[in-house]
Amino acid sequence: MHFFFPTIATVIDWSRPAEFLDKELQRIAPRSKSGKQTVDKLVKVWRIDGSELWFLIHIEVQSQKDGGFPLRMYIYHYRIFDKYKQRAVSVAILGDDDPQWRPSQYQDQLLGCEVNMKFPIAKLLDYEAKWHELEQSSNPFAVVVMAHLKAIATHGRVRDRLQWKKTLIRRMYEKGHSEQEVLDLFRFIDWIMKLPEEFEKEIQEVVDEFEEAKQMRYVTSIERLAQKRGREQGLEQGLEQGLEKGTKEGRRQAQREMILHILRFRFQPDPETTDSLLASLKLI
Repeated sequence: MHFFFPTIATVIDWSRPAEFLDKELQRIAPRSKSGKQTVDKLVKVWRIDGSELWFLIHIEVQSQKDGGFPLRMYIYHYRIFDKYKQRAVSVAILGDDDPQWRPSQYQDQLLGCEVNMKFPIAKLLDYEAKWHELEQSSNPFAVVVMAHLKAIATHGRVRDRLQWKKTLIRRMYEKGHSEQEVLDLFRFIDWIMKLPEEFEKEIQEVVDEFEEAKQMRYVTSIERLAQKRGREQGLEQGLEQGLEKGTKEGRRQAQREMILHILRFRFQPDPETTDSLLASLKLI
C-alpha cells in the first residue's frame, strides 16, 4: 500500500496488524481466481481514527486484458456490502503487457437507472519510466516491480534475463532488507525470472557470494534442481526395488525412500536429529 497507493496508506494505522479475511472472501466469491496469475485478497485494517476499514485487493501478474474485469470488481465490491454490511476500498494492481488497458471504472445504465463505480489501479508498466526511482527506493516492492518489468522485457532472451536476474539479486542484498524480506523477494525473482537449468549455476555463484557475507541460507531454484535430482534418484532406486520384489510393498517402499531422501536434502538436520526424525517418519 505504501508503494502503490501512498495516499491511501496515510490513513491506515500500521501499528495494528492487518487481518486477512480469506474465509469471508470465499463466501462472496467461491469461484474467484487464485494462483500464479490472478489473486484476490480481502483485508481488514484500522484507520488512524480507530475505525475499521476493509480492502479488496486484486492483483494480476503477467495477465492479458480482460473485458470482464471491471464487472468482476463491481460484483465483489457490492457482495462485500451485501454479505457483511461493510464498505470496502477496492484497488487493483495490473501486471499485463498492454499499456493501453487501464480499467478503473464500471458503468451500467438502463432506462434512467445508473450504476457507476470507480476504483484506483496501479499499472506496473508505468514504472518503466520511473526506473531511476525504483533503483533509489528502499521499499521491497521496488524490487518486485523491477523483476516483473525485466521478466516481460527479456521474454525469449535468456542471456539478457540471466544478466538482469544477477543484477536484481545483487541489488536485493545491497538494499539492506530484513532476512524475511530477502527470502520473499528472492523467491519471487526466482519464480518470475525462470531460467533453463544450465544457467542456474551462474545464479548460484551470485547467491553464494552474498550468502557467505550475510551467513544466511535461502530457498532458490538451485535447491529445487537438487530436489529434482533427488527425486529422480529416489525414483530410480524405487524402480529397481520394485522390479526386484515385484510386489506392491516394493513400490510403497520406493515411495517412502524417495520422500525421506527429499526431506533430508530439503531440511538438512544434524545427524542426531536425523536419526530421530527418520525413525518417526518410518513409523508414519
